Amino acid sequence: QVQLVESGGGLVQAGDSLRLSCAASGLTFSNHVIGWFRQAPGKEREFVAGISRIGGSTRYADSVKGRFTISRDNARNTGNLQMNSLKPEDTAVYYCAADPTLSLVVRTFDPGEYDYWGQGTQVTVSS
Repeated sequence: QVQLVESGGGLVQAGDSLRLSCAASGLTFSNHVIGWFRQAPGKEREFVAGISRIGGSTRYADSVKGRFTISRDNARNTGNLQMNSLKPEDTAVYYCAADPTLSLVVRTFDPGEYDYWGQGTQVTVSS
């Protein structure tokens, strides 16, 4: 049974930092692209960042470029999202997701293409 468990969310002030983690089990972690998505109330789920199977390729949404950094540790089956200079508009539930693919790059930003999802962790940024 595949499980993705996010942690690290919370309530912070604008300009602060948070580090989200995603612990994976039940899958061959290195065979999956890991993506981070977020969903704010009343909005669609959107791509935030993705990292390729062995970490050689990363992609970011324009809204987070230069502020967020995605990483992974295949030996520990974990993915991370370092979020700096947080803004109120970053407030959302953040999800990690896994895309089983042979591709060595982040092949898609479409949440429908990711097979496995965590339960999400709330990030709230106050102004």
